This record gives sequence, structure tokens and C-alpha cells, in this order.
Amino acid sequence: MSLRRSIYKSPAQLRAMVEPGLITAAALDAARSLIAPGVTTGELDAAASALITSRGAKSNFQMVRGYRHTICASVNEEVVHGIPGDRVLGAGDIVSVDAGAEFKGWNGDSAFTFVLPDQSRPEVVAARQHLSDVTEGSLWAGIAALASAKHIGEVGTAIQSYIEANSPDSGTYGILREYVGHGIGRKMHESPSVFNYRVADPGPEVRPGLVLAIEPMVVIGDQATFVEDDGWTVSTVDGTAGSHWEHSVAVHEDGIWVLTAPDGGAAGLAPFGVTPREIA
Repeated sequence: MSLRRSIYKSPAQLRAMVEPGLITAAALDAARSLIAPGVTTGELDAAASALITSRGAKSNFQMVRGYRHTICASVNEEVVHGIPGDRVLGAGDIVSVDAGAEFKGWNGDSAFTFVLPDQSRPEVVAARQHLSDVTEGSLWAGIAALASAKHIGEVGTAIQSYIEANSPDSGTYGILREYVGHGIGRKMHESPSVFNYRVADPGPEVRPGLVLAIEPMVVIGDQATFVEDDGWTVSTVDGTAGSHWEHSVAVHEDGIWVLTAPDGGAAGLAPFGVTPREIA
């Protein structure tokens, strides 16, 4: 008979998740520092890989069956799970980078979106930057909601409400329905699912020991997607651009702490009136 592992961690287990979160953040910073026209997504992957290895950790993406890269790099109409390689980044591109690290048996998972400048296409850049800003803002709205939520479903409600309130006048952004956030701990993907939109089921109780990877995936157009022939890359059916932001967040006795943000999420949570507390 198999035993189900609780979705709630002990204080000691939460403390063990701090370092893999910081390593994940550093790996993403290494990739972010290289983003420029003419750089390949493979070069971003190499930078993140080198950082993770240098910190004595492992890429948890490489532990996913059939995937041999450290990051996912999704460009323009690609929303998530893009495979890094010889694709060259160009001016005006919007690129989402997702990565995770395993350290001493515990995992971190995080993602960011970056829009490359392009003076010849200011309207395209502005539209893509707004998409990224709203997606990031919705992530922090969801994290802020977690600080006082009774049930996990409140996170998705906060994310969707933020996106609806900040979508452009031309129409509401699409929120991917088939891809959602998740619990994280000994494995990169654990229960429970964390929806980025309103659902009828309130979901599990929010209480100390809960660790979630919250990750809104938002597109300028319709939320319908398909998987490319490579078997991984998720792209929009209508060809519009996508954005992906993610953080791993711990709930503990004194509050919440964003494990994949060096400041614990202080800057991102400040506009929502929430102050993160370090894990004792």
C-alpha cells in the first residue's frame, strides 16, 4: 500500500528549501544578464547550467523524463516549455525563461519574461511589455492573496481579477487553462494544483508548511494553445505573444516567504501592503 505524502512541510523542511530557491534565482539572473539581440537561447541555457553546477546543485528540469536542458526558453508566440538551442534572439522579441534547481533533495522553480527593445517597432514592444508587466503583477497579486487566504482557490481568483483589471482596452488577455501552478518540495511538481483563474472548488486549506509554485501564463489573444512537433513547446493557436512569471512561495508560522526571490518578495509584495517574513 502506498502512503500519500502530506502537502504541508515541517519548519525544518521549509528551511531546507531556502537554498534551492536562491540557487534557482541566481540561475535565472545568469540567463537574464545575457539576453540581447544576437544571443541564442542555448547560450542562456549554458549560463544557467553553469551557475547551478557551481553552487553544488542539479537542474531539476533535466530530471524530467526526455528533457535534457536546464531552462525552458519560450519566444514570442511560444508561451511555455520552449526548448533552448540555436534560436537567435532578435530586437522586439519577448522571451520567457523558466528554470529550477535541486539542492540536497529539495527543489526551487521560477520564471521571468523579458522584452527586448526595438526602436523600429515601438507599438509591438509596448504591447509585449504591458503583457509582461500585467503577468508579473498578477503573480504578485496571487502571492499577496496567499498571505491571508483560507484556501488555495483564492490565489487564482486574485490572479484573474488582476489580469482583468489591467488588460488593455482592446480586450481581455487570455489565461492558459491547461497549464497551472503546483506544489513543490522533494519533487519539482507536487500536489496541489494552483489554478491561475477562478474555480468553484476552494481547494486545500492554506496553513503553515504549504509551499506553492505560483505561475500565471498569459497571452495577448485567445488562450487556446497547441504543442509543437518537438513534443514540448506550447504555442498560441492565434500566434499572439505570451508571458510567464513564476515564484516558489512558502507559508510558515510567521507569514509567507518567496523562496525564489533574494529579498523574500519584499519589493514585489510592497504595492499590495504585504511584508514577507523570513522562515525561522
